[in-house]
Amino acid sequence: MASAPPTIFAPHRRNALRRRAARLQRLPDAASYIAQDMAEDVADRLSFLRHAPKRALVIGDPTGAVAVAQGLIAGGATVDHRDPADAFDEEAPIEGLPFDFIASLGTLDTVNDLPGALVHLRRALSDGGLMLASFMAAGSLPMLRAIMQEADADRPAPRIHPQVDVRAGGQLLQRSGFADPVVDSHHLDVRFSSLDRLIADLRAQGLGNCLARTGPPLNKAALARAHAAFTARADADGKVTERFEILTLSGWAKPLRPPKF
Repeated sequence: MASAPPTIFAPHRRNALRRRAARLQRLPDAASYIAQDMAEDVADRLSFLRHAPKRALVIGDPTGAVAVAQGLIAGGATVDHRDPADAFDEEAPIEGLPFDFIASLGTLDTVNDLPGALVHLRRALSDGGLMLASFMAAGSLPMLRAIMQEADADRPAPRIHPQVDVRAGGQLLQRSGFADPVVDSHHLDVRFSSLDRLIADLRAQGLGNCLARTGPPLNKAALARAHAAFTARADADGKVTERFEILTLSGWAKPLRPPKF
Protein backbone atom coordinates (compact mmCIF):
# COMPACT_ATOMS: atom_id res chain seq x y z
CA MET A 1 0.00 0.00 0.00
CA ALA A 2 1.44 3.35 -1.07
CA SER A 3 2.04 5.83 1.74
CA ALA A 4 0.42 9.25 1.64
CA PRO A 5 2.68 12.15 0.64
CA PRO A 6 3.88 14.39 3.47
CA THR A 7 1.83 17.50 4.19
CA ILE A 8 4.29 20.30 3.47
CA PHE A 9 1.85 22.98 2.30
CA ALA A 10 -1.53 24.08 3.64
CA PRO A 11 -4.05 24.13 0.75
CA HIS A 12 -6.29 26.73 2.43
CA ARG A 13 -3.35 29.09 2.94
CA ARG A 14 -2.14 28.47 -0.62
CA ASN A 15 -5.54 29.31 -2.08
CA ALA A 16 -5.86 32.40 0.13
CA LEU A 17 -2.50 33.66 -1.15
CA ARG A 18 -3.61 33.18 -4.75
CA ARG A 19 -6.93 34.93 -4.15
CA ARG A 20 -5.11 37.87 -2.58
CA ALA A 21 -2.71 37.96 -5.54
CA ALA A 22 -5.66 38.01 -7.95
CA ARG A 23 -7.05 41.06 -6.13
CA LEU A 24 -3.69 42.82 -6.08
CA GLN A 25 -3.21 42.20 -9.79
CA ARG A 26 -6.12 44.55 -10.44
CA LEU A 27 -3.99 47.46 -9.21
CA PRO A 28 -2.26 49.43 -11.98
CA ASP A 29 1.25 49.06 -10.52
CA ALA A 30 1.04 45.41 -9.44
CA ALA A 31 4.20 43.34 -9.96
CA SER A 32 3.62 40.53 -12.46
CA TYR A 33 7.05 39.85 -13.94
CA ILE A 34 7.21 36.21 -12.82
CA ALA A 35 3.94 35.18 -14.49
CA GLN A 36 4.73 37.27 -17.56
CA ASP A 37 8.14 35.65 -17.92
CA MET A 38 6.65 32.16 -17.61
CA ALA A 39 3.90 32.90 -20.12
CA GLU A 40 6.29 34.42 -22.66
CA ASP A 41 8.69 31.50 -22.25
CA VAL A 42 5.93 28.96 -22.85
CA ALA A 43 4.75 30.89 -25.92
CA ASP A 44 8.30 30.86 -27.31
CA ARG A 45 8.59 27.12 -26.75
CA LEU A 46 5.27 26.48 -28.46
CA SER A 47 6.39 28.50 -31.46
CA PHE A 48 9.68 26.61 -31.67
CA LEU A 49 8.02 23.20 -31.35
CA ARG A 50 5.40 24.02 -33.99
CA HIS A 51 2.73 22.41 -31.83
CA ALA A 52 -0.73 23.64 -32.87
CA PRO A 53 -3.23 22.32 -30.30
CA LYS A 54 -6.97 22.58 -30.72
CA ARG A 55 -7.90 22.14 -27.07
CA ALA A 56 -5.67 23.62 -24.36
CA LEU A 57 -5.69 23.91 -20.59
CA VAL A 58 -3.91 26.82 -18.84
CA ILE A 59 -3.45 26.45 -15.08
CA GLY A 60 -2.38 29.42 -12.98
CA ASP A 61 -1.34 32.83 -14.31
CA PRO A 62 -2.65 35.31 -11.71
CA THR A 63 -2.24 38.26 -14.08
CA GLY A 64 -5.23 37.34 -16.24
CA ALA A 65 -3.26 38.39 -19.32
CA VAL A 66 -2.06 34.87 -20.19
CA ALA A 67 0.21 35.70 -23.10
CA VAL A 68 0.43 32.02 -23.95
CA ALA A 69 -3.35 31.69 -24.10
CA GLN A 70 -3.60 34.69 -26.40
CA GLY A 71 -1.24 32.93 -28.79
CA LEU A 72 -3.27 29.76 -28.58
CA ILE A 73 -6.52 31.55 -29.27
CA ALA A 74 -4.97 33.25 -32.28
CA GLY A 75 -4.12 29.78 -33.54
CA GLY A 76 -7.73 28.62 -33.24
CA ALA A 77 -7.46 26.67 -29.97
CA THR A 78 -10.19 26.43 -27.35
CA VAL A 79 -8.57 27.44 -24.04
CA ASP A 80 -9.79 26.31 -20.62
CA HIS A 81 -8.48 28.45 -17.71
CA ARG A 82 -8.24 27.03 -14.19
CA ASP A 83 -6.62 28.09 -10.94
CA PRO A 84 -6.24 26.56 -7.45
CA ALA A 85 -7.86 29.68 -6.02
CA ASP A 86 -11.04 28.70 -7.88
CA ALA A 87 -11.29 25.27 -6.25
CA PHE A 88 -9.21 23.53 -8.92
CA ASP A 89 -7.45 20.59 -7.22
CA GLU A 90 -4.19 19.72 -8.95
CA GLU A 91 -3.82 16.61 -6.82
CA ALA A 92 -7.02 15.05 -8.21
CA PRO A 93 -7.90 13.75 -11.69
CA ILE A 94 -8.55 16.57 -14.15
CA GLU A 95 -12.08 16.71 -15.46
CA GLY A 96 -12.94 17.46 -19.07
CA LEU A 97 -12.02 16.07 -22.45
CA PRO A 98 -8.37 15.21 -23.17
CA PHE A 99 -6.25 18.25 -23.94
CA ASP A 100 -3.74 18.62 -26.76
CA PHE A 101 -1.72 21.04 -24.67
CA ILE A 102 -1.45 21.89 -20.96
CA ALA A 103 0.46 24.84 -19.50
CA SER A 104 0.92 25.03 -15.74
CA LEU A 105 2.31 28.38 -14.61
CA GLY A 106 3.60 28.93 -11.10
CA THR A 107 1.49 26.40 -9.19
CA LEU A 108 3.27 23.04 -8.97
CA ASP A 109 5.89 24.25 -6.49
CA THR A 110 3.29 24.34 -3.70
CA VAL A 111 1.45 21.03 -4.09
CA ASN A 112 2.02 18.30 -1.52
CA ASP A 113 1.97 15.46 -4.05
CA LEU A 114 4.02 16.75 -6.98
CA PRO A 115 4.50 13.30 -8.59
CA GLY A 116 0.76 12.68 -8.35
CA ALA A 117 -0.07 16.09 -9.84
CA LEU A 118 2.22 15.38 -12.80
CA VAL A 119 0.56 11.99 -13.32
CA HIS A 120 -2.84 13.71 -13.47
CA LEU A 121 -1.50 16.17 -16.05
CA ARG A 122 -0.13 13.30 -18.12
CA ARG A 123 -3.46 11.45 -18.04
CA ALA A 124 -5.34 14.60 -19.07
CA LEU A 125 -3.37 14.79 -22.33
CA SER A 126 -4.49 13.25 -25.58
CA ASP A 127 -2.06 11.07 -27.52
CA GLY A 128 0.63 13.36 -28.88
CA GLY A 129 -0.28 16.10 -26.39
CA LEU A 130 2.30 18.38 -24.79
CA MET A 131 2.69 19.56 -21.20
CA LEU A 132 4.77 22.58 -20.17
CA ALA A 133 5.05 23.41 -16.48
CA SER A 134 6.99 26.34 -15.02
CA PHE A 135 7.43 27.15 -11.35
CA MET A 136 9.84 28.60 -8.79
CA ALA A 137 12.85 26.33 -8.29
CA ALA A 138 15.90 25.70 -6.14
CA GLY A 139 18.11 28.76 -5.95
CA SER A 140 15.23 31.22 -5.64
CA LEU A 141 15.22 34.02 -3.05
CA PRO A 142 18.73 33.52 -1.62
CA MET A 143 18.82 37.06 -0.23
CA LEU A 144 15.47 36.74 1.53
CA ARG A 145 16.49 33.38 2.94
CA ALA A 146 19.66 34.86 4.43
CA ILE A 147 17.80 37.91 5.74
CA MET A 148 15.18 35.77 7.47
CA GLN A 149 17.89 33.64 9.08
CA GLU A 150 19.43 36.75 10.57
CA ALA A 151 16.03 38.05 11.65
CA ASP A 152 15.21 34.80 13.47
CA ALA A 153 18.65 34.82 15.12
CA ASP A 154 19.15 31.69 17.24
CA ARG A 155 15.57 30.47 16.66
CA PRO A 156 15.30 29.83 12.90
CA ALA A 157 11.74 29.28 11.68
CA PRO A 158 10.40 27.73 8.46
CA ARG A 159 9.71 30.69 6.17
CA ILE A 160 11.03 29.72 2.71
CA HIS A 161 9.49 26.87 0.72
CA PRO A 162 11.47 23.73 -0.14
CA GLN A 163 12.36 23.85 -3.81
CA VAL A 164 12.87 21.42 -6.72
CA ASP A 165 16.10 21.46 -8.74
CA VAL A 166 16.77 20.44 -12.35
CA ARG A 167 17.88 16.91 -11.52
CA ALA A 168 14.81 16.20 -9.40
CA GLY A 169 12.59 17.68 -12.11
CA GLY A 170 13.90 15.21 -14.66
CA GLN A 171 13.33 12.29 -12.32
CA LEU A 172 9.77 13.46 -11.67
CA LEU A 173 8.95 13.63 -15.39
CA GLN A 174 10.26 10.12 -16.02
CA ARG A 175 8.41 8.79 -12.99
CA SER A 176 5.18 10.38 -14.22
CA GLY A 177 5.31 8.64 -17.60
CA PHE A 178 6.08 11.56 -19.91
CA ALA A 179 7.86 10.80 -23.17
CA ASP A 180 10.85 12.83 -24.38
CA PRO A 181 11.15 14.75 -21.08
CA VAL A 182 13.10 18.00 -21.08
CA VAL A 183 14.04 20.00 -18.00
CA ASP A 184 15.79 23.36 -17.89
CA SER A 185 15.89 26.51 -15.81
CA HIS A 186 16.63 30.18 -16.10
CA HIS A 187 16.68 33.03 -13.61
CA LEU A 188 15.41 36.57 -13.21
CA ASP A 189 17.43 39.05 -11.17
CA VAL A 190 15.34 41.88 -9.73
CA ARG A 191 16.64 44.86 -7.78
CA PHE A 192 14.80 46.15 -4.72
CA SER A 193 15.22 49.40 -2.82
CA SER A 194 13.64 48.06 0.37
CA LEU A 195 12.62 44.87 2.11
CA ASP A 196 9.02 46.11 2.11
CA ARG A 197 9.08 46.36 -1.71
CA LEU A 198 10.41 42.80 -1.99
CA ILE A 199 7.68 41.45 0.29
CA ALA A 200 5.01 43.44 -1.57
CA ASP A 201 6.13 41.97 -4.90
CA LEU A 202 5.99 38.44 -3.48
CA ARG A 203 2.46 39.00 -2.18
CA ALA A 204 1.27 40.50 -5.46
CA GLN A 205 2.47 37.39 -7.29
CA GLY A 206 1.12 34.80 -4.86
CA LEU A 207 4.59 33.84 -3.64
CA GLY A 208 4.03 34.16 0.10
CA ASN A 209 4.55 31.47 2.72
CA CYS A 210 1.91 28.72 2.60
CA LEU A 211 3.74 26.06 4.61
CA ALA A 212 1.57 23.85 6.77
CA ARG A 213 3.94 24.45 9.69
CA THR A 214 5.05 28.02 9.45
CA GLY A 215 7.04 30.10 11.87
CA PRO A 216 5.59 32.80 14.12
CA PRO A 217 5.24 36.35 12.80
CA LEU A 218 8.32 38.50 13.20
CA ASN A 219 8.19 40.63 16.35
CA LYS A 220 9.50 44.20 16.39
CA ALA A 221 13.05 43.18 17.25
CA ALA A 222 13.16 40.49 14.55
CA LEU A 223 11.67 42.86 11.99
CA ALA A 224 14.32 45.45 12.85
CA ARG A 225 17.02 42.80 12.34
CA ALA A 226 15.51 41.91 8.98
CA HIS A 227 15.60 45.52 7.77
CA ALA A 228 19.15 45.89 9.05
CA ALA A 229 20.19 42.72 7.23
CA PHE A 230 18.67 44.08 4.01
CA THR A 231 20.49 47.40 4.38
CA ALA A 232 23.79 45.61 5.06
CA ARG A 233 23.47 43.81 1.71
CA ALA A 234 22.62 46.91 -0.31
CA ASP A 235 25.06 48.16 -2.92
CA ALA A 236 26.16 51.74 -3.55
CA ASP A 237 22.73 52.53 -5.02
CA GLY A 238 21.02 51.34 -1.86
CA LYS A 239 19.47 48.34 -3.63
CA VAL A 240 19.65 44.58 -3.20
CA THR A 241 19.50 42.11 -6.09
CA GLU A 242 17.24 39.13 -5.50
CA ARG A 243 17.15 36.05 -7.72
CA PHE A 244 14.11 34.12 -8.94
CA GLU A 245 14.99 30.73 -10.45
CA ILE A 246 12.34 29.31 -12.79
CA LEU A 247 12.24 25.61 -13.61
CA THR A 248 10.44 24.39 -16.73
CA LEU A 249 9.34 20.79 -17.26
CA SER A 250 8.14 19.60 -20.64
CA GLY A 251 6.97 16.21 -21.80
CA TRP A 252 4.76 14.49 -24.34
CA ALA A 253 1.96 11.98 -24.02
CA LYS A 254 2.63 9.25 -26.53
CA PRO A 255 0.64 6.03 -26.92
CA LEU A 256 2.29 2.91 -25.64
CA ARG A 257 3.48 0.62 -28.37
CA PRO A 258 2.03 -2.89 -28.29
CA PRO A 259 4.53 -5.57 -27.25
CA LYS A 260 6.23 -7.54 -29.98
CA PHE A 261 5.86 -11.31 -29.87
